[in-house]
Amino acid sequence: MSLQPLQGLLVVSLEHAVAAPYCSSRLANAGARVIKVERPEGDFARDYDREVYGESSYFVWINQGKESVALDLRQEADHAQMQTLLAQADVFVQNLAPGAAERLGLGSASLRERFPRMITCDITGYGEIGPMQDLKAYDLLVQAESGLVSVNGAPGPWGRIGVSICDIAAGMNAAQGILEALFLRERTGQGSALHVSLFDSAAELMAVPYLQARYGRAAPQRGGLKHPSIAAYGAFTCRDGHEVVLAVQNDREWQAFCQHVLQQPELAHDLRFASSAARGLHRDQIEDMIQAVIGGLTGGEVADRLTEAQTPFGSINSVLDLIHHPQLRTRQIQVRGRTVEVPAPACMTPWQDDGAKLSSAPAVNEHGVLPGLS
Repeated sequence: MSLQPLQGLLVVSLEHAVAAPYCSSRLANAGARVIKVERPEGDFARDYDREVYGESSYFVWINQGKESVALDLRQEADHAQMQTLLAQADVFVQNLAPGAAERLGLGSASLRERFPRMITCDITGYGEIGPMQDLKAYDLLVQAESGLVSVNGAPGPWGRIGVSICDIAAGMNAAQGILEALFLRERTGQGSALHVSLFDSAAELMAVPYLQARYGRAAPQRGGLKHPSIAAYGAFTCRDGHEVVLAVQNDREWQAFCQHVLQQPELAHDLRFASSAARGLHRDQIEDMIQAVIGGLTGGEVADRLTEAQTPFGSINSVLDLIHHPQLRTRQIQVRGRTVEVPAPACMTPWQDDGAKLSSAPAVNEHGVLPGLS
C-alpha cells in the first residue's frame, strides 16, 4: 500500500454508536492512527447484534483498524491517561451526551486553550444552541424531527429510512470538516473547533423538499419510488411480473424513450409532455401510458427496448441480490480469526488497495497499554 495522506496523525475519539465512529473510521481509512476511547463496558454498539461470527455488524463495519482503550473518566488514573493521549493528539472527536464532555473537563474550548494546534470535533444531536440542545438524539428521532420521515416511503404507516442515514451524514460532515481544518492548520499552524449535529446534517439533506415547500406549490408527499418533480420516474410491472425502475430525467432521454420504448414518437412533441416541468404536471397520464406499454411486454423485451433507447433503468434488488451484485466492491477484514467481506469505501483512492485485508475492529481495551505513547 502506498503512503497514506493522514499517516502520522493521531486521532483520539471518545465515541460510541455510529456518528463519531463513522467519522473516525474515514480518518483511519486514510492512514490516521485512531485511538477509540470506550467506557469500561465498551461501546454499546458492540451489543446491537451478534450477526458477524458473534460480533455486532455495526461495530465491525466502522471500527476497523482502530485501537481500543477503555477508560472510566470519572477515575483519576484513567482521566490522567486520557490527558496523556490528548497531549499528543492532532484531532479529538467526541459524541457524548450533551454537556458530558464539559463535565469531564474535555470541552472543546478548554482543550483548544491548552492545545492550540488541536482540532476538536463535537458531534451532537441537535447542536449547541436552541431549545433542544440538551436532548439526547438517536437516528430515528432525528429522521422524524427533520422531516425525513415525511418524504420517505409510500403513503400509509410511517417508515424510517432503513439505514442510519442521520448518523452517517453527520459522520461524513465531521470527517470533511476535520480534513478542511487539517489543511487550514498547514497554513496557519492553528487548530480549529468544529461542531456537527445530526439534526443539521439531516436538515441539509432536506434542502430540496424545504425549498419546494417554502417557495413552491407545496411540500412533496410520500410517493414510494416516484419522484416529486420528475416523470417518468419509478417502478413499472412487466407482463411476467418483473418490476423495472425507470429514471427519465431530461428531454433528450424522454424523446428516445417515446420513440424506442413506447414506440409513440409523437408524444415527445405533445406540449403536455415536451418539457420536464410539463411532465411533472402530467405525471399520472405519463405513468398510465408507460404501464400500458410495459405491462404488455416481458422483462426481457422491456430491457431490450430500454437498452436501445439508452434509458436509465434498473431492478429492485434485495440485500441478498446486493451480496451477489456484479458491481459490488468489497474488502476483507478479520473477525475472530475469520475473513469477512464488507462493502468497500465509495471513494476509490490510490492509497487503498481493493480486496486487501485490513485489521479487524478491536476488542474492548485491546490496546490499553499503547506503544509509542507515554
